[in-house]
Amino acid sequence: MAIDAGGFKQAMSRWASGVTVVTAQYDGVRHGMTVSSFASVSLDPPLVMVCIGKAAPTHDTIRKGERFVVNVLAETQEEISIRFATKHEDRFEGVALRTGQLGVPIIEGCLAAIECRLHETLPGGDHTIFVGEVVRADVADGSPLIYFQGGHRKTA
Repeated sequence: MAIDAGGFKQAMSRWASGVTVVTAQYDGVRHGMTVSSFASVSLDPPLVMVCIGKAAPTHDTIRKGERFVVNVLAETQEEISIRFATKHEDRFEGVALRTGQLGVPIIEGCLAAIECRLHETLPGGDHTIFVGEVVRADVADGSPLIYFQGGHRKTA
C-alpha cells in the first residue's frame, strides 16, 4: 500500500538535516530558497546535489543560468532560513551578500559557501535533482543550523 503525502512528510520530518539557502542568478535576476535536500555526491570530481521543486523560481534560474551556490547556514542565521522559505518581494533585501566567482550571490556569515556549475539534471517527481560540480568552497568555523520535526534546532 502506498504512503500518503502527509505520512511521507511526517516520516521525513524525523530526519534531522542541516539548513542551506541555494542562490542562483541568470540574466541579472537572482533567486534563492531554503533547501534541506542537499548532499555530497562525489569526491572526484567534486559533486553535490540539491533537489528543487519545479514550481520554485529558483528552479528555472538554475536551469537557465547553469550555476548555483549552496550556502550552509550557521545556527545564528535562523532568520535568513525563514526569510528564504517564505514569500518576500525581495528575499535578498537586508541580507549581507557578496558575489561569488561564478557571479552568484553568497550569503555572508555562512559556515560554507559552495559554488557550483551545473553538471547534470535528473528527474525527481515534482522536483528536479540538480547535480553541481563544485568549483570553489569557502568555509568558516561555527555551529550549524539544524531542521528537525518542522522546526529549527541548534546543537547543544
